[in-house]
Amino acid sequence: MRLTGTNYFRRLGIPRVRNSSLMGRFTMVWLATLFLAFSLKAQKVPVQEIKLSNGMTMLMVQRDGEPSVSGGWVAHVGSANERPGITGIAHLFEHMMFKGTPTLGTKDYQKDVVIIAEQERLREQIREEEAKMRAAYRRGEIDDLSKPESKTERLKGLEKQFNESIAQQREILVKNEFDRVYTTAGASGMNAFTSQDVTGYFITVPANKLELWMWMESERLLHPVFREFYAERDVVFEERRMRTESTPLGKFAETFEAMFWESHPYNWPVVGWPSDIPAISKAQADEFYSIYYSPRNITLILVGDFESSAASSLAERYFGRIPPGQKEVPDVVTLETKQTAEKRMNAEAEANPQVDINWHTVAFGHRDSYVLQVLAQLLSTRTGRFYKGLVLGSEVATETWAQQDSRKWAGLFNAGGEAKDGRTPDDVEKGIYAELDKLKQESVPPEELEKVKNNFAAFEYRKLSSNYPILMQLIFNDGLGNWREINEAGPKYQAVTVADIKRVVATYFTKENRAVAIYTRKAGKASPEDPDLAGLNSEQKTMLATIASKLKDETNVEKLKQALEKMASQQGQAPDELKSFLKVYSKKIQERLDELEKKQK
Repeated sequence: MRLTGTNYFRRLGIPRVRNSSLMGRFTMVWLATLFLAFSLKAQKVPVQEIKLSNGMTMLMVQRDGEPSVSGGWVAHVGSANERPGITGIAHLFEHMMFKGTPTLGTKDYQKDVVIIAEQERLREQIREEEAKMRAAYRRGEIDDLSKPESKTERLKGLEKQFNESIAQQREILVKNEFDRVYTTAGASGMNAFTSQDVTGYFITVPANKLELWMWMESERLLHPVFREFYAERDVVFEERRMRTESTPLGKFAETFEAMFWESHPYNWPVVGWPSDIPAISKAQADEFYSIYYSPRNITLILVGDFESSAASSLAERYFGRIPPGQKEVPDVVTLETKQTAEKRMNAEAEANPQVDINWHTVAFGHRDSYVLQVLAQLLSTRTGRFYKGLVLGSEVATETWAQQDSRKWAGLFNAGGEAKDGRTPDDVEKGIYAELDKLKQESVPPEELEKVKNNFAAFEYRKLSSNYPILMQLIFNDGLGNWREINEAGPKYQAVTVADIKRVVATYFTKENRAVAIYTRKAGKASPEDPDLAGLNSEQKTMLATIASKLKDETNVEKLKQALEKMASQQGQAPDELKSFLKVYSKKIQERLDELEKKQK
């Protein structure tokens, strides 16, 4: 996953902010008034939708006065479109789409093609040896497939040849040329993300560089070159380690998600299962690309200073040349089975004691999704019922959260809280149920509901203030199934009633419909005496303790150097509250590097 504003914490392996609703992922402006609510009803984003000759959809929002264009495109594919054996492939493609074309990313394309073919030949033989190892593992002859000593001699020889071909390819690569062409032209904010349901790509370019955007983006769809395919798999695997393995709750959250979804493809993580990522072949990737990156499964989006008819002509000229594709995009047909009993998970973690609760709810666009979003806002934030009841009232918690997650195919409502010293996650859990029971038994005062709806009105108003937030709203809404929600969702939030709140709480918040994760403290946290940790919050200190523990086992000097370089390049883009954390993180990596290099002398 490339570094995005909303995904910054996940990109660095930092747990998500929990004390806000789904809408709270963006900056919430608490200036809601009835004037804004009425303004929202009157304000519509003038979206023009067209179809290119090859079936590709294009959305345009012409906005004069800002001499730039925020452009992006949505591939309607995410981890839910995968299957066991190739989990993580959608996210892998997010990486591969920045590797270039025959004219971008290489000094010698013909030599590049020969090397890629040789790599494929070697990887086929490597897969044969890996299959033998898995068979030996099942027979009990190997106890750990990841151990170097478990490899066969033939596999070691093949890997040596493969690494030699990687070195040859690196000699002709032009690293980050795709980024550099854009940056030289004055573009900014190039990025991408992958979720369970959608993969999005976006950038902002000067208004006079729109044709460059058309050429660059259409070229990587028409003539993609998946160079460094297997090396990039290793980058993805490392990203998984950083986001999941090295975070206090990462592995547990993955287990909890897998426990919660019994039959649905949401069962596996977006980054993929660790055994699948290194097993994905380029042939499987080519097939996946031909289906999910065909024009009929992609939407282009432009927001900014351009003339619609001229932009349409350019889009037909550049994107219209992409063949429409031969295969239909398969629907996700596996539904989540109805949960019949409460599920519980107990885990010891290097984190503050806390409880996390999921209930099965509804998908994007369902009429109850709007009610559940409003409910989440009623419960969350420092003015919400959870904080008032559990933090300020009974004082069993130090932090609480609630959010509705309406995904494309299904949804969940998440709530939880961290226990105060001297209290337990069980106390917090009981407090959450008590607040929900109040909503089942008593109607929400109209003025409390109106305040929340006014907050939604303010958010809806502010998110349409410039090109970029409009683009992102269209990307997410189109990716989940209906771009028109950018204009239609606001009135639906305003239509939520007191009776609706009472109804959804009674419908979805039952014992048999929930899964509960209880986290208790694990010994081994970083010493508070460590001067490097001064000024960091408790969560950051806990995270660095985990990272320090992992670094002790890391022996790959080159990998540590790459991590240090990546950290340095990202620190400038980090939010202010993260810069101190990243500084200490970099120092810990450097200290481990110094230890290893000293041993090598």
